[in-house]
Amino acid sequence: MSGSTFLLTDQAVRLADPLAARVFTATVHTLRPSRHPRPNAAPISATILTKDSGAHLAEVLTALHWCDEVVVFDTGSTDNTMAIAQRHPNVQLFRLEGTFPGFGRAHQQAVALARHDWILSIDSDEVVSAGLAAEIAALPLDERIVYAMPFHNYFNGRRITSCGWHPDCHDRLFNRRATNFCESEVHERVQASHLVGRRLRHPIRHYSYDSLDDFLRKMRHYGGLFAAQNAGRRTAGPLKAVSRSVWMFFKSYLLQRGCLQGGEGLVISAYKAQTVFWKYLLLDEANRRHA
Repeated sequence: MSGSTFLLTDQAVRLADPLAARVFTATVHTLRPSRHPRPNAAPISATILTKDSGAHLAEVLTALHWCDEVVVFDTGSTDNTMAIAQRHPNVQLFRLEGTFPGFGRAHQQAVALARHDWILSIDSDEVVSAGLAAEIAALPLDERIVYAMPFHNYFNGRRITSCGWHPDCHDRLFNRRATNFCESEVHERVQASHLVGRRLRHPIRHYSYDSLDDFLRKMRHYGGLFAAQNAGRRTAGPLKAVSRSVWMFFKSYLLQRGCLQGGEGLVISAYKAQTVFWKYLLLDEANRRHA
């Protein structure tokens, strides 16, 4: 890779897991000098969790070229994810050693690996628009504020404005001295109840599902995490799985106007219903093991 210095290493890094009395281990795969492309502004570290994220990662990282560093925390890729990350001069690449701790704790660990206190958390299928990058660069950042960004969600190359996918907005820019992610296994979020929220104008483009196989893979993964998080805490069973699933399809396809978005609206509504169905059956199974 021309124009940058990096070191491939097997160095193990042990850091305190925020909000918990334990440590985690990550292997450093790239190590570069600190860079400050925005000398008159507070430095920002972008953090990204990856696992087999090669489909969109190059575009995601290119859109973050303005960040002082990008922490890529890989949780077990077997595709070309790590090779793509190593091509970008502001990337610090780490690989999780051990079992996946759930999305909330994994995000906390990525935040702990960052050099800087200002964190821009981006998923590996989310592309920061040029307008949003310019908007963030112009912000007088205040650690009492958590900054939310609007999302434009895509499926089959088409922007989805129904099925509960629009409007969509998430807290993604924050100061780690003021807050961090919650510890949820799935549906993790930045803890922002004690902070002032500010919504930015320009969007993140979100390519959440590239194919039907993507739907099925994520359905199984998120369903398992939901069951692990709620075992022994929430009731479940076949009747609840069916009734919640039927309601989800009705809500997504009719109340949230998926019926107006053609085949994509039908597929997304069916996916959401199936996700609910299987996650409650998996929770029922987990509850019986937990008893």
